[in-house]
Amino acid sequence: LSCTAACASVVRRRAATSVTMADDDNAEEIEMWKVRRLVKGLEEARGNGTSMISLVIPPKGQINLTAKMLADELGTASNIKSRVNRQSVLAAIGSAQQRLKLYNHVPPNGLVIYCGTVLTDEGKEKKVNMDFEPFKPINTSLYMCDNKFHVEALSDLLQCDSKYGFVVMDGHGTLFGTLAGNHREVLHKVSVDLPKKHGRGGQSALRFARLRLEKRQNYVRKIAELTTQLFITDDRPNVNGIVMAGSADFKNQLLQSDLFDQRLQPHIIMIVDVSYGGENGFNQAIELSAEALGNIKFVKEKKLIGKYFDEISQDSGKYCFGVKDTLACLEMGAIETLIVWEDLAVDRCILHNSQTQEETIHFFTPEQQANNDNMKDPETGVDLEMTEKIPMMEWLANEYKNFGCTLEFITDRSEEGSQFVRGFGGIGGILRYQVNLADFEVASDHGDSSDEYSSDDEGYI
Repeated sequence: LSCTAACASVVRRRAATSVTMADDDNAEEIEMWKVRRLVKGLEEARGNGTSMISLVIPPKGQINLTAKMLADELGTASNIKSRVNRQSVLAAIGSAQQRLKLYNHVPPNGLVIYCGTVLTDEGKEKKVNMDFEPFKPINTSLYMCDNKFHVEALSDLLQCDSKYGFVVMDGHGTLFGTLAGNHREVLHKVSVDLPKKHGRGGQSALRFARLRLEKRQNYVRKIAELTTQLFITDDRPNVNGIVMAGSADFKNQLLQSDLFDQRLQPHIIMIVDVSYGGENGFNQAIELSAEALGNIKFVKEKKLIGKYFDEISQDSGKYCFGVKDTLACLEMGAIETLIVWEDLAVDRCILHNSQTQEETIHFFTPEQQANNDNMKDPETGVDLEMTEKIPMMEWLANEYKNFGCTLEFITDRSEEGSQFVRGFGGIGGILRYQVNLADFEVASDHGDSSDEYSSDDEGYI
């Protein structure tokens, strides 16, 4: 068993190295999840009076001007009649000033500061002071003193900003555009004057028809070249998907042509028929494709969970589910893709035994934490002290790279996601190789109480 564990350790280190060297495509999604979790906590926080300060400084803001503004606010707040409220506001402004002194200049993505006294569920007061740089530039300037934190600016960062390309093509010209969130941009316009079909020409009718086909073919070639030029950067597509639109059959001819770049072919989301060309056609194409663009994340999620279910149906042995088995495989470095429900309510708890001075790590649900039997030593019955508690989701988001795996958050809004949450506990993984978990079962009677996963089965789902 020890030899196998050593081999697993080597595999985990190699896997971690390969992940570090590779591009981490889902890193931004994990950062968004962290901000989403932070926003949710700040939104729910409430305080007495107007003692909660929200301060947002854009990237081009100046620290000295903000410091001067806080000094002026401090003078104004000293005139508040209510003594309790006055002291709370002055303390919050003072905390904001101290946080601001930690920076010589505004970070590249801006600066967000929240300071104040909030009420806990038990009705007690708790001071909250935090400052951080957002994961994306925040182009908002804000100062509010209220009984709640204002997180609208952070919420705006969470809006999906995946960029999609649009090609609106008809017999009069072509428009190239992009859509990112609520912002649309026209990249390029091409006008064309193609000959129409006619019955004239006599003996030259075939020549006229040939010239007409040649001009149409040249038009398709030019649009194919522009599509590659605008939507390919460094040999990779620079958009998450492409929508082909138009009122004629040109869009289909372009896609079926050998001239169309094959690197863009997999990124074609849909083909829509529009009644207009140009910008009016662009707007109509956005409306007709809105549902498809909104379901891109769901499509990705369905494919991921579908792959997981395929491993189960084939009985390949390259899968795991449940907190206990998943963490065991994670420690071995066997997990290639870790799949977790974004609302999984499990905490990583460190329990301290005051008699033996030993610490054990358990993963408990809120119900298990409320059970006093889980807070006692099973052998001696001594009450254990919880020295640290952190949501397992947060721990995984910070540590997953050390285990050499890719972390994917899913929702329960799709049919597959709901089945994964209800049937598999909301956590599982696709493995690199087969693992017989019975061989790696670490029980407490082995005497290794310091092992991270040596808790009894009650600590796991």
